[in-house]
Amino acid sequence: MLLFFIGLAFGIIGGMGIGGGSILIPALVFLVGLSQHAAQGVNLAAFFPTAILAIWLHIKNGYIKYRMAFYLVLAGAIGAFLGAKLAVAISSDVLKKLFGIFLLTMGIWELKRSEKK
Repeated sequence: MLLFFIGLAFGIIGGMGIGGGSILIPALVFLVGLSQHAAQGVNLAAFFPTAILAIWLHIKNGYIKYRMAFYLVLAGAIGAFLGAKLAVAISSDVLKKLFGIFLLTMGIWELKRSEKK
C-alpha cells in the first residue's frame, strides 16, 4: 500500500511537470530502503509511462513548444547518457549526497524566486 501512495504522489507531481523524482527517489530510499542507484533506476522506469500520459495531455491542451522541445530533448538525451555513465561510476553515498545538494539548491532557488515576486 505504501508503494501505491508513493506512486500516486510521484504521478501527480510528475504530471504537473515539477519532477516526480523529487518525491519518488527520497521516498524509495528512506521509506522503502532502496539504494540510491536502485531508486534512481526505478524513477527512470516509472517516469516513462507517466511522462507519456502527461505529454499527451499537454499536447491536447496546446502547451508544447515543439521547436524548443526538440533542442531540449536532443541535449537532454546527451546529458542523460553522460549522467547515467557518471552515476554508475560513483558510490551510492556520493550519489545520494549529490541528489540532496541538488534538491536543496532547487528549493532555495525557488524560495528566492518567489520572494522577488
